[in-house]
Amino acid sequence: MKYNPDIHRRRSIRLRNYDYAQAGAYFVTICVQHRECLFGEIIDQAMRLNAVGRTAAECWQDIPVHFPHAASDEWTVMPNHVHGIVVITDTAGRDTACRVPTHRTPTTEQFGKPVSGSLPTVVRSFKSAVTRHVNILHDTPGNRVWQPRYWEHVIRNETELYRIREYIRTNPARWQEDALHPDQPPFPGETRETSPPYGHDGHEAWMV
Repeated sequence: MKYNPDIHRRRSIRLRNYDYAQAGAYFVTICVQHRECLFGEIIDQAMRLNAVGRTAAECWQDIPVHFPHAASDEWTVMPNHVHGIVVITDTAGRDTACRVPTHRTPTTEQFGKPVSGSLPTVVRSFKSAVTRHVNILHDTPGNRVWQPRYWEHVIRNETELYRIREYIRTNPARWQEDALHPDQPPFPGETRETSPPYGHDGHEAWMV
């Protein structure tokens, strides 16, 4: 069924009244539209990035360059999604939007009125930079690359942090069983733009 905003109303997956600009660690998952494998493939349980995947990796690594208050912890680019831990350390610094790598024509990202220093601003900037690069590479201006939203989890303690780091590191070895693998069946009632990547109720399969 074609996406219709009047039918598929999006349910917020963020914590109500939570300030995503405050210091803390966040586990983020960002998935490609329709789970298309744009970034490469898994060979012998290891991720082999293509040109677009290398750009996605470069843009992720550059997050602290454009957002000095945001540090990148463990992360990985999978065939059709990105997992990463973003640590917000200080929101007093001046942010600049992520741009495509310098071997491409640079463009400044513009987003309405983003909240400076917030996790959504960091993620939106990353998604926009990768989208611009993909559309330049494929000559598809205006095409959507990512699902409209992303999924995040507030990391609340050190035990959780270590568990999520391990989950990210071992993700390529578990690709065939990954909930975001394109061959996996959709979740009950899923519209692939809105469902969380783990568990039908939004709880992570790796969390006890």
